[in-house]
Amino acid sequence: MNANSKIFDRIRVRPDPEAEAKSRAPRCQWDGCAEPGLHRAPVGRMKEGEYFRFCIDHVRAYNKGYNYFSGLADTDIARFQKEALTGHRPTWVLGINGSARSSPDIASKRSGRAGYYSRVRDPFNLFGDDKPRQQPQRKARPLEAKALETLGLDEKATGADIKARYKELVKRHHPDANGGDRGSEDRFRDVLQAYRVLKQSGFC
Repeated sequence: MNANSKIFDRIRVRPDPEAEAKSRAPRCQWDGCAEPGLHRAPVGRMKEGEYFRFCIDHVRAYNKGYNYFSGLADTDIARFQKEALTGHRPTWVLGINGSARSSPDIASKRSGRAGYYSRVRDPFNLFGDDKPRQQPQRKARPLEAKALETLGLDEKATGADIKARYKELVKRHHPDANGGDRGSEDRFRDVLQAYRVLKQSGFC
């Protein structure tokens, strides 16, 4: 057999990657171990990013006894776990941040215009307002002001006042109550029209 043959020159042996890594790896940092330290193990708390280099047997032994919270009090451990829920970022309690103010025309209960919620009735106190809600004072437009004047009321009249006045005037000017008086019939028609206008405008 000729060792200088061309056949032997063409034979390629695939190198072992682990053997190459072992040759370049530092020694295991476990006391008395001469194996290559191919595996990293964390040093501990307050030294994040630093690692020991151990062989496979010693990194397993180190990980079994590793405790990140060694030497910490129970209160500090609980605080760390609570802060870990938010990624150790600062948080604020809702409603305390004074710089965040809502727009005055937005209702506080849900999104929407505050004017809408001022007209919502809450007889069962579902929204938690114990004090009765005051109906906002609205300015009457010319047609509504004329209707109130027809009923003999002013702009401060409530819905209950308008209904009571309407019933009173209907009883007084109804054709059956006046024997078919034409003047009273015209007044009756005006009262009906005024009440219809106020009802459509949301006064009662």
